[in-house]
Amino acid sequence: MSIAYYMAPLPSFLREPEDSILGKLSRNHRHDLEQEQKRAWIAQIRLLKSELGGLSAGSIYFEFSIPRMGKRADCVLLIGGTITVVEFKVGSQSFDRHAIDQVHDYALDLKNFHRGSHAAPIVPVLIATAAVSQPAPVTFAADLVAAPICLGPTGLAQVISTGHDGLAALAIDPAAWEASGYQPTPTIIEAAQALYQNHNVLEISRSDAGAKNLQATSGRIADIIEQSKAAGRKSICFITGVPGAGKTLAGLNIATLRAMEHTDEHAVFLSGNGPLVDVLREALARDQAERECIKKSDAQRKVRSFVQNIHHFRDEYLRDTSAPAEKVVVFDEAQRAWTQEQASNFMQRKRGQDGFDQSEPEFLVSVMDRHADWCTVVCLIGGGQEINTGEAGIAEWLKALQTRFPHWDLHASALLEDPHYTVDQDAKRRLQSPSVHKHPDLHLSVSMRSFRAEVLSGFVGAVLAGDATAASTLLGRVKQRYPIWLTRDLSQAKAWLRSIARGSERFGLVASSGAHRLRPEGIHIKAAIDPPTWFLNDREDVRSAFYLEEVATEFDVQGLELDWAGVCWDANLRYGRRGWECHAFRGTVWQSVNASERQLYLVNAYRVLLTRARQGLVIFVPHGDDNDPTRPRRYYDGTFDFLRSCGLSTQPGSLAVMDGQSSSRAAK
Repeated sequence: MSIAYYMAPLPSFLREPEDSILGKLSRNHRHDLEQEQKRAWIAQIRLLKSELGGLSAGSIYFEFSIPRMGKRADCVLLIGGTITVVEFKVGSQSFDRHAIDQVHDYALDLKNFHRGSHAAPIVPVLIATAAVSQPAPVTFAADLVAAPICLGPTGLAQVISTGHDGLAALAIDPAAWEASGYQPTPTIIEAAQALYQNHNVLEISRSDAGAKNLQATSGRIADIIEQSKAAGRKSICFITGVPGAGKTLAGLNIATLRAMEHTDEHAVFLSGNGPLVDVLREALARDQAERECIKKSDAQRKVRSFVQNIHHFRDEYLRDTSAPAEKVVVFDEAQRAWTQEQASNFMQRKRGQDGFDQSEPEFLVSVMDRHADWCTVVCLIGGGQEINTGEAGIAEWLKALQTRFPHWDLHASALLEDPHYTVDQDAKRRLQSPSVHKHPDLHLSVSMRSFRAEVLSGFVGAVLAGDATAASTLLGRVKQRYPIWLTRDLSQAKAWLRSIARGSERFGLVASSGAHRLRPEGIHIKAAIDPPTWFLNDREDVRSAFYLEEVATEFDVQGLELDWAGVCWDANLRYGRRGWECHAFRGTVWQSVNASERQLYLVNAYRVLLTRARQGLVIFVPHGDDNDPTRPRRYYDGTFDFLRSCGLSTQPGSLAVMDGQSSSRAAK
């Protein structure tokens, strides 16, 4: 895939006829070309020729690809040691917030994910051709991405000139820059949108040697599916991965590839995570409606067949006893499927079915077993992700396969029997059977959610294990590129989140669903959020994450992510003389949680909250109030002191420069 529709040395661009440039742009445009687009390109070419005519060196790139976002920046200029990203709004008389955020996002995307741009100053410029310029100095953040500059039809040359002032920037070699490689880590929403638009996973995911190659996992699953199909066998695959490693991305990629290339298989992505399903469906429907100019209701109907709630799938085949249309089914967060007891209670209370005697894994496999020939089930398994009563882990899947479906071929990640994924001894014994096929490619080992800190999950694990020494050591590696800090002032935490986020980077507050005594701080977790609104709506909507009024719980955010998060810590998980102590608030008092299963769920809830942020987080621990018997200071002081002993600072974290960027590049 070409990085741009048109690229040339700046002197060549200035000499080349307008029609020749337009012709090259048109030939590389894959979609139907509208006259409005041609007119916009002509206006851009003329403006740039006029503004850049006095420059004798540099390179220009029209329609530069931004793979993570599935979009193209109008123009990128390499002049001296500075990168200028230009977004045009031809004919516009104003600078709207969305356009400003858009060009800022492009600049941040280059800084974070384009290897050749890591160390360079980057200036985002929005040009509204019918507007009056808003003069402003070029002001760089610590990572050398400038605040967006808003211009009318003139002034670009002056911005480029002043953008160099005070910088000791080394000249950029255009050939090396072009070949340096793009290593994006998309959010799950961005990834779903890109895959739904038929982009290859390689175009939107990291490809560096330090990250697990998602393509290898998808390739292994494709091989298993083809083998099952050829031999007329039924197979089940278990993919494991650390939090944020790309399990859901791998699952979406498998489902979309099979759905596109093998329409007879009716591949589907299923999840029992209601908020994730709702957010993905809404995001895909909004995106498709905008791209294809169709009604959102029409787009929603199409999306429903691709992303489904696993419980709706279950209920459908309770009523319909025939074989399902789907031959390839991807179950996300399969470790959260229900035990027999939980499924039986639900069926009796909610569906009026007495005597339901199967666990959810057993029933779901039995549905797929109705096929007379072949089928493949793919289970995505997260470590330390069980957060609710009745979630079976992998034990019920393995039990069902051994006792009722021994004719199925079982393919598992080589790490499936690791304590992070199963603590059940019977499950471990079953996994040691020679009939289980182990595959290293079915484990995703590197977190890609927090692209600035791949060791974040290790740090969080050490904190929740009560190991301050290990946590402090790991924090030294984390905080170089991923700010984490600690505060007892919620207003300070909110101010930091608002100041650190740039462009459309999303920030929000999260808290445990058991954090009932954060209410005096203004955090009311019983007031449920609407996940699609919270995750997708813009900063003008009071219900969005941006407003920092509505707080999401672990159930709302599991499987999803923010750029920056404020984790609000209550006394339900508090640090005392014996380490972490688990409590639940009942009526007017805290009660100890003694059941090991419920303790695990509570610790995992905080694990989910602490691993939601891609770029950095602040942890808020209240002071408490000795006049309130439900919130005495000692309930919170122990937690705060322990987190301090893990190396967390009470000074606000700041943006760090990218690797390979020396202090001599900073503004003087």
